[in-house]
Amino acid sequence: MLASNAYIEYNRCMQYTLRKVPKAVDSALRRRARAEGRSLNAVALDALTAGAGLSGHREVRRDLSDIAGTWREDPAFDAALEAQDQVDDALWR
Repeated sequence: MLASNAYIEYNRCMQYTLRKVPKAVDSALRRRARAEGRSLNAVALDALTAGAGLSGHREVRRDLSDIAGTWREDPAFDAALEAQDQVDDALWR
């Protein structure tokens, strides 16, 4: 019974050791911890949680797949762009 309880407790609060953390990641986490007045551990856990997609709020990301490939030729639009590309020499003298 004691071994079973120890196993459950061990897995309930898993401890990790991370190696080869890129310097930029380390610096960013430490900066955030200082700025927020929180521990490095708390900030790192937040970053891991968000990175795993498990945070309470989901970041809305847009990949534009809903509009990709929908371009239609429009002569009026092309004419308007062409008019904007005209250089008025008198203005550049």
